[in-house]
Amino acid sequence: MPTPTKGPRLGGGPAHERLLLANLAAQLFTHKSIKTTETKAKRLRPVAERLITFAKKGDLHARRRVLATIGDKTVVHELFTEIAPLVALRDGGYTRITKLGFRKGDNASMVQIELVLEPVTPKVRSTRSSTAAAPVADDTVADDTDSDEAAVPAEETEAVEASEPVASEEPTEAAAEVEADAAEKADDAK
Repeated sequence: MPTPTKGPRLGGGPAHERLLLANLAAQLFTHKSIKTTETKAKRLRPVAERLITFAKKGDLHARRRVLATIGDKTVVHELFTEIAPLVALRDGGYTRITKLGFRKGDNASMVQIELVLEPVTPKVRSTRSSTAAAPVADDTVADDTDSDEAAVPAEETEAVEASEPVASEEPTEAAAEVEADAAEKADDAK
């Protein structure tokens, strides 16, 4: 017995469901955004994203696999020539589902499923460094963009901080021993 798919069938048997999802995907690729029920949109999302992934490959085998699902050659051509280049840098998440409310007649939850065609903005990774070294690093990066030479990392120096006792505190013997040990270790490191 074949393993059933997740969720109820959409309006009939498996063949009807495949045709329904193929038609919804074709309309999504044609209009870039469609309004449908939440259940249909959630079932459409993996189908549409798989077809877009095939379109990103762009070879003949991928085109034939998409044509096996969507029979309309004009929709497949539009998917491969217009949509695939727009999402070439995106690793996934080609669709967006937005809830619209409930349908008046049967109170079904309506959503809008649309293609995410905005260009990808890479996330800026922040590095943890001292606040004094951060402006210096930014200046060197700005200078390196003008030249074609490889970036040379800045030298790191060890800073030994000497803390003065707070006026309200009186130095104790234990504190004096700790500071003396720290000074010895700093001298040994040199």
